[in-house]
Amino acid sequence: MPVLGEANELASLFDKCGARLYLVGGAVRDAFLDRLGPGSDLDFTTDALPERTEQILRGWADSTWSQGKRFGTIGASRGGRRVEVTTHRSEEYDPSSRKPDVVFSTALEADLSRRDFTVNAMAISLPDVVLVDPFNGVADLSTKTLRTPLAAEASFTDDPLRMLRAARFIADYGLEPAPEILAAVGRLRGRLDIVSDERIREELDKLIVVPDPSAGLWFLVRTGLAEEFVPELPALALEQDPLHRHKDVLAHTIAVVQRARPDRLVRLAALFHDIGKPKTRSFGPGGTVTFHHHELVGARMTRDRMRALRYPTEDTEKVVKLVELHLRFHTYGLGWTDSAVRRYVRDVGDLLEPLNELTRADCTTRNAAKAKALSDRMDELERRIEELKDKEELAAIRPDLDGLEVMAHLGLKPGPVVGRALSYLLELRLDEGPHAHEDALALLDQWWSSQPEAGQSG
Repeated sequence: MPVLGEANELASLFDKCGARLYLVGGAVRDAFLDRLGPGSDLDFTTDALPERTEQILRGWADSTWSQGKRFGTIGASRGGRRVEVTTHRSEEYDPSSRKPDVVFSTALEADLSRRDFTVNAMAISLPDVVLVDPFNGVADLSTKTLRTPLAAEASFTDDPLRMLRAARFIADYGLEPAPEILAAVGRLRGRLDIVSDERIREELDKLIVVPDPSAGLWFLVRTGLAEEFVPELPALALEQDPLHRHKDVLAHTIAVVQRARPDRLVRLAALFHDIGKPKTRSFGPGGTVTFHHHELVGARMTRDRMRALRYPTEDTEKVVKLVELHLRFHTYGLGWTDSAVRRYVRDVGDLLEPLNELTRADCTTRNAAKAKALSDRMDELERRIEELKDKEELAAIRPDLDGLEVMAHLGLKPGPVVGRALSYLLELRLDEGPHAHEDALALLDQWWSSQPEAGQSG
């Protein structure tokens, strides 16, 4: 493990001060899995008290910070590598809060026992490089099992966010939750209400950007945990019957999330893109099922859910727009003029590439011919967009004249009439492409001659 060589220098400093230093947690786990990159942050634990740790790090690091000092954590950075060193500690939780009372300790095993999962409850002593694994985390990595160091019920009672974190480890590391974890989450999922919306949002974001979040999303649904913070997801498990057969919307949604590239906003849009279907489902003749305007209903529902989870407004509006427009491409099969392509680019704006990505991911049909036809149409549309961009600078579509030119030519003062004139010119630009300056002035004159305000300017 090359990273151990980088840590030994720091460990030697602690050793000279009569303290022990251990590499701990995720760094140990990822080192065993060969997932520890050269720039990975490192977490350490020590029997030195925070004040002593701070003194040692100040003589070694480029910079240090102590915001977590009351919890025993001192942070440092050296050569671009960030490290955190935390004094061994044990914790006691108030049932009404996930914020523990921290007691510093000299016992490493007590410190490891408070960790969320056994695969994170391992340490390597430095500089002698001895594995400390009291809860068999290495064995659980080998058998791909997710367990808690102590009883799952006690662990999740202490910190309910661990239930949501379990979904990420299941998905990212391919772990199978032990039966006691499933049982404990089923019983304790309501305790998630003591966790802040912001922390829940952070964990959801971490889950959906792992390479394949499917197993984690299924865990959330099957344990009932999703009901506590994103009930729209399990609601997609629409009841099916022999007469009215239709696609399993929940399975489809999770498949779309998996197919989309691991971009946070694209994955969120994939997660929410069909949440309007339960509210818009209707049955027609012959057992047909329709979800008319589910994209509009879903966009409103997406905004409400993302606001509830305290997402930034900018993120919310982007995801809402992707959900609202995710069906737009499907009318392309009816044939789009250049005008329609321009409008598509104008309406989508800087979300063009994410929307096309979502559209491709949304094709989960097992019919190879249908899938190829959709892919070919999207390829064709993207080629047409590039061709028009080369000719017309589509990304910056605007009227052929600006407001000052309109006012000067028509003798107008600033006001709503100028806005109407610019809207008219923009519609022409979208329909017909760019016009020469003189042609644009002639078109403006033609429009102006039909306006009631003509002759009243000046």
